[in-house]
Amino acid sequence: MYGTDALKSGNLTMEPVYMHLSKPSGLLPEGVSRFWGAPDLPSGCRYPCYMDDAGDEYPYFFVCQINLGEFAPYDVGSMLPHEGMLYFFAKIDCYAGYGDATECIGGSISGSDAVRVVYSPSCEGLKEAVLEDGHLFPCFPGPLRIHFSHEPGELLDEHAVFASPVHRPWETWDPPFEDWMILLQVDSFEGEDFSLNFMDTGVLDFLISPHDLEKSDFSDVRAIVLSS
Repeated sequence: MYGTDALKSGNLTMEPVYMHLSKPSGLLPEGVSRFWGAPDLPSGCRYPCYMDDAGDEYPYFFVCQINLGEFAPYDVGSMLPHEGMLYFFAKIDCYAGYGDATECIGGSISGSDAVRVVYSPSCEGLKEAVLEDGHLFPCFPGPLRIHFSHEPGELLDEHAVFASPVHRPWETWDPPFEDWMILLQVDSFEGEDFSLNFMDTGVLDFLISPHDLEKSDFSDVRAIVLSS
């Protein structure tokens, strides 16, 4: 488990922000921070998809959306914009037990197409995403509300923004990613309608370069699965 001391990378200072997840008692309002469900995307924003080796198009698995206004009070060093929404998508169908996906993020840093991180500068006019006709919509688990804290949760699930790389068995990432940081870490966990297992109860890390983070540029986020 990582501590709450601030982390430093170049000129950037950050502190891990833990995400505590809970099952809502009713429907969640559009635009709140949450895991699973379908994302609330701005008008005109197409649901992210990728092409497989055969040229067929598939939707990314939706991981979570973070309302940056809700996140702002915990953002030591103002690392992220304090308005808008940040969406996380990844090729993790196989780890969640959905479909017959053959592409999976593994134990080395992925290419740029393994994940998608989308930033919307506004939370106005958001609508639950609907895929275009002819595309199979991912069978998402039910949504979980996210609450942020600088303290780990009672269940010790290591879901965190700006996580410390304690699961990394080596000193730095492989070249040329030596100074890249964990933008989001998702732990293996399960609920009433899902079981997410990254290899042997490992973690999924979304990685970003300090330079891109300073510019709020999320176009080249990579990923890796780390497991004991």
